[in-house]
Amino acid sequence: LIHFLLIFTITTQKLTQIFFSLRNLLGHCPAKLTVVPSSRGCVSDKDCSGGHKCCVFDCGAVCVPPAFTKPGVCPRRKFGAGLCAEFCVNDSDCPNNEKCCSNGCGHVCMAPYTVKPGRCALPKGTPVCAEYCYHDGQCPAEQKCCPTTCGHACSEPC
Repeated sequence: LIHFLLIFTITTQKLTQIFFSLRNLLGHCPAKLTVVPSSRGCVSDKDCSGGHKCCVFDCGAVCVPPAFTKPGVCPRRKFGAGLCAEFCVNDSDCPNNEKCCSNGCGHVCMAPYTVKPGRCALPKGTPVCAEYCYHDGQCPAEQKCCPTTCGHACSEPC
C-alpha cells in the first residue's frame, strides 16, 4: 500500500508539472490590454488562475486571457485600402474561425482562406492580365490560385 501511495504521489506531481508546462505554452500575451485583468503583480503564468497568462503592459504585470493565433491565412486584399479603424488586435478578438487581418489601413475580422497542398508552376505563355481568383478556396478540386504573368488564375499544382 505504501508503494502504491508513493507511485501515486510521484505520478500526480509529474502530471501537475506537465499541466503547468503545457499551460505555459498555450496561447501568448495579447499585443494590447483590452480586458480588465483578473489579477495584478504576477511573476509567471503559474500565478494566474483560469488558464490566464502573466503579461507585462504599461501598467505592469497582470493576469489576462491568452491570445491565440487561429489556423488559416488572411485573404489577399482585392484592391485599395479598407476602413482605417482597428476592429481587432489579434485572432482571439474574432468570432468562430475568423482571423484578425489587415485591410490595408486597419484590421478587421475575416474568414481565412484555404491553402491547398502543392506548388504553383512558374507563369508561362500568353499573359493573363486578370484576377480570376484570390485564394485556393475559389479553385475547383485540387487546383490552386496561382500567379500568372500579370494576375492570378486557377491551375493544377506541380
